Amino acid sequence: MEYKHHITAVTLLLTAVLFVFSFASVGAQSRRGKASFYSKRATGARSASGERIHHDSLTCAHRTYPFGTRLKVTNLRNGKSIIVRVTDRGPHTSGRIIDLSYGAARALGMLAQGIAMVEVERVEPLKVPYRDEEETGMPAFEFDFEKMQQSFLREMLSARLNGPLKKKEGRSALVSNREEKIKKTERKP
Repeated sequence: MEYKHHITAVTLLLTAVLFVFSFASVGAQSRRGKASFYSKRATGARSASGERIHHDSLTCAHRTYPFGTRLKVTNLRNGKSIIVRVTDRGPHTSGRIIDLSYGAARALGMLAQGIAMVEVERVEPLKVPYRDEEETGMPAFEFDFEKMQQSFLREMLSARLNGPLKKKEGRSALVSNREEKIKKTERKP
């Protein structure tokens, strides 16, 4: 009786380990197979994700990857590769692993062939590098806010005292010059 419990426990443990490792390696896998592409006539149609298909976009249809996943597709015949985004489900033809947009097929150089052997790899999103151990070499700035405040206040006071007085004097001089000219023109007749 006890023997059966050990067997079921070991079986469950092995199943769980295999299950975890099978999903852990999916992101790093690459698959080879046939690729086809949408015709230009598909432009404007809705994809399974709800987006509209455009023949110049670098998008694709894949059966299993989630929408928005970026895939690197390499044409095995000529070595050209591009990165496309999954926006649709398919291909619905057996023997093919991916359907590309017309623009993606053009970039891969497979328009004349119609169907090409490709390698598809998942591209991980770019991550911003972060290092907290190394110093960046930035200089240490020290600000003396008290001195800055004092010099700022001095400048403000001098501008307040000198600025408006000069403007008023200049304006009053202009006004008085105009008044004198008007009086001179009135005296002449």
